[in-house]
Amino acid sequence: MKLNKILNKESFFFIFLFIFSLGVNQYYGNKGVFPVDSFAHFDNGFRILLGEYPFKNFWTVSGPIVDYIQSIFFYFLGVNWQTYVFHASLFNAILSIATFRLFINLDLNVNFSFIYSLFFCILAYPTSGTPFVDLHSAFFSLLGIYSLILAIKKEKKIYWILLPILFTFAFLSKQVPSSYIIISIILVLIIFTITQKKYYWIKYSFLSLSIFIIFLVTVCKIQGISLSSFFNQYIFYPLTIGDSRLDNLNITFRGVLDHFKFIYISLLIPFIVNLKKVFFENNYYKSKSFCYFLIFTLFTFSLILHQLLTRNQTFIFFLIPILFAFSHTNLNLKKLNLKRSIPLLLVLFCFFITIKYHLRFNENRKFHELSYVDFKKSTNAQKIDKKLLGLKWITPNYKDQPKKEIALINQSKQHLLNDNRTKMLMTHYSFFSVILNQKLFATTRYFLTDGSSHPFKEHEYYMNYKNLLIKVIKNNHIKVIYTIHPVKSSLIYAYLDKNCFKEIKISEVLNSYEIQNCNEINS
Repeated sequence: MKLNKILNKESFFFIFLFIFSLGVNQYYGNKGVFPVDSFAHFDNGFRILLGEYPFKNFWTVSGPIVDYIQSIFFYFLGVNWQTYVFHASLFNAILSIATFRLFINLDLNVNFSFIYSLFFCILAYPTSGTPFVDLHSAFFSLLGIYSLILAIKKEKKIYWILLPILFTFAFLSKQVPSSYIIISIILVLIIFTITQKKYYWIKYSFLSLSIFIIFLVTVCKIQGISLSSFFNQYIFYPLTIGDSRLDNLNITFRGVLDHFKFIYISLLIPFIVNLKKVFFENNYYKSKSFCYFLIFTLFTFSLILHQLLTRNQTFIFFLIPILFAFSHTNLNLKKLNLKRSIPLLLVLFCFFITIKYHLRFNENRKFHELSYVDFKKSTNAQKIDKKLLGLKWITPNYKDQPKKEIALINQSKQHLLNDNRTKMLMTHYSFFSVILNQKLFATTRYFLTDGSSHPFKEHEYYMNYKNLLIKVIKNNHIKVIYTIHPVKSSLIYAYLDKNCFKEIKISEVLNSYEIQNCNEINS
């Protein structure tokens, strides 16, 4: 009877957590946008359905797997904004359920496993609300470390098979932080293999990785994606970006310690407990428990390193509930007189931290630069197109005039609809292919001016991008290129002679560049 009661409670928690995780992300994913990030995979997921592919048709430095996953969601659920947000919402739900199940398997009380998983789902994907490469990379890696922990604990081959697949997905979402985490996991695997003298896992993981790579190479071959394009765009070019960021790394007390203080605090109990056991228990470093500690610790510092190097908005506070839950598994409360109060204190502390970051990142949408926006001024994005139904439109650049921004977008939309020529569009509003139901042939996901999205002049991969741009223009017989502010003409003239175009200012934000006689294109 007691077992049935526990199972019924676990089932209830499972269902509630799944629904709540979906709902909380779906709600915040509709609350404002930061166009360059929020729409990063919207058009590209649709473009894959139209037969345009990463590396082949547009320069891709991150997120190819996110684009492909999004195309699957669009294919089965329809091409619209709610499907787009649902991609992130479902991911949030899967992660929350996986977190819940992991800590039950680590012998944490089902009630505490549920509470910490609930806190986790609030701080995980709702930070962004929409599919985002850094989050997908971190979360596929998180699923990978869950798989590793369960593989070590249960010694079932399915977890060893899943391990390389999950980390490959993480790497194909974004090279970092997945690369840092993969390196740390290799270190853990070496320690595990030597101390436990278990080698059986190698054949399962190696075979799984080999089959999966063959599958990916076959897909690339079918879609006409060359391996040289993949390596140039996804491996070699991003390495040059990473080198410059490492050179410019600025270490400060606030940046390294104060900013992540609650993450360090949440890791404090496992650190003290495991350090004590290493010194006072014979061969503790050979135990599975020590492996779990290493996995969580290295994962945590890999993400912190990533945040320090990228200097993007912080998204890793989801670590706090996970590490507090792990703290619970490290406490032998039966030996402590305060065994009832310690769990309560940990839960309350985690609760207040969760509320703090929930208000900052979910309610105030800090991740999308919307901290100082009055959301009462937002308007329905259905005014742009019915495919954006449900999105409460407000952006950082037009935070006081969202209706004006929509009017400018609609003006551009109408002009593009009236132009029946084959055209290319360069914009941060990466939803025009969807709302126009047209190929618009953008040659990169982002049009950024810091060199992080595609190479500029004097860069060693400058000609690679230029050749791709010319190839797309020639092969598709493009007659005119459009830009929408803040994308500027410099992102065209940096690669093609200004004399190749007749530039026309159409509106406050829309410019056209009609292609005239151009030797670089016609040759």
